[in-house]
Amino acid sequence: MTLAPEAPARATVPEFLELELTQRCQLTCPSLCYAKAGPTEGHGEMTGDDWKRLISDAAAIGVKKVQFIGGEPTMHPDFEALVHRALAEGLGVQVYSNLYRVKHEHWELFQHPKVSLATSYYSDVAEEHERVTARRGSHAATRANIVQAVERGIPLQVGIVEVFEGQRTAEAREELLGLGVRRVNTDRVRSVGRGEVHIPSVDDLCGGCADGRAAVMTDGTVTPCVLGRFLQTGNAKTDGLAEVFGGQLWADTAASIPRRTASSDCTPADSNDCDPANTEACDPAYD
Repeated sequence: MTLAPEAPARATVPEFLELELTQRCQLTCPSLCYAKAGPTEGHGEMTGDDWKRLISDAAAIGVKKVQFIGGEPTMHPDFEALVHRALAEGLGVQVYSNLYRVKHEHWELFQHPKVSLATSYYSDVAEEHERVTARRGSHAATRANIVQAVERGIPLQVGIVEVFEGQRTAEAREELLGLGVRRVNTDRVRSVGRGEVHIPSVDDLCGGCADGRAAVMTDGTVTPCVLGRFLQTGNAKTDGLAEVFGGQLWADTAASIPRRTASSDCTPADSNDCDPANTEACDPAYD
């Protein structure tokens, strides 16, 4: 009898860690947002000191890169301090921002050689983009800041999620490439958060979750990715990252997720990440 070779085991400690700092956001994205973020939402149970300890712990156990995401991560009161902590620990940093509003000092921070940006963009037509974000003026603001990031030479990736039929996603992609964006990823709405149309399951994920990546929610809960938030594997605030990633629950959860294949409908946004525009299952694109 011939036995098929076993698939290589997934790494216990992921190299890429998404840190969902807050559920506060200027946008609501009523048919899309996996985090159910909005202007009146809070920052969760993780304090600034909790996040700082977690970042140091992450570096100590082998994490190589963190992504600050939300909600809108720049709205967290300790955002700048947390980026500086990650850089001081030698970690690469990606900031997943809606680029609706960018402070002058944040542009300076984004230009650090170990920092990159990611954002979401839904159409080359303002009306369509704002149909997704539910915020008038968001298209012009985000587009202008995409241009600003390109002009400043900041590494930028943009995720496009097809939310409704007839959405000008192809035209949006062409526009972004014309503006000088070099990484543009497209995806579909995943049944998570405000995009939920059925009970979320591992079949809603792109296959990259828990495969070299993980996420930490605003209360410290560790999940395979921000879109896999319904798969809770422990709590970094109470248990620590090392214990979570060394535990059986993490191993079993990782093994339960179908692996991404060449025919997957997810286009990886980076060597380490996919996109959460409702799809951290595929790129980091959710707002």
